[in-house]
Amino acid sequence: MTRVDFYVNVESRERTACTIAAKAIERGVRLFVLTADEAHAERVDRLMWTFAQLSFLPHVRAGHPLAGRTPVIVDHATDPLPHDQVLLNLTDETPAVFSRFERLVEIVSLEAEDRQRARNRWRFYAERGYALTSHDLAKPERTGAVDGRPAAG
Repeated sequence: MTRVDFYVNVESRERTACTIAAKAIERGVRLFVLTADEAHAERVDRLMWTFAQLSFLPHVRAGHPLAGRTPVIVDHATDPLPHDQVLLNLTDETPAVFSRFERLVEIVSLEAEDRQRARNRWRFYAERGYALTSHDLAKPERTGAVDGRPAAG
């Protein structure tokens, strides 16, 4: 059954997604970043190219020929899915394909509307019996966003 982790109290969902992507790459974990639409995918794509000052986060879109060998996929389309390891949801909805993944990561900002939508997703997963964990990123002691090891920083 899919493990569901909520990372709450973040200033920027997209920047936090980049941090999680960097940790995933570092730890050899494959990540699919699901965006709301094409424009959102483009914004996240650009951010991943500029996120780190001296490097970039290797990533491609789902339909790219290298998607099967690239650690991070960023797209709004879920067909095809080149892997089923970790899904990072940047949409406001419960992803239809989440149960195909070993792990689902939800990122929740400080905005009231985003928090309410996240509560609805939490309730959806809980009602269906998924194991849920919440990580408050505003607290100084955090766990790693990818595999539960202590986060760097």
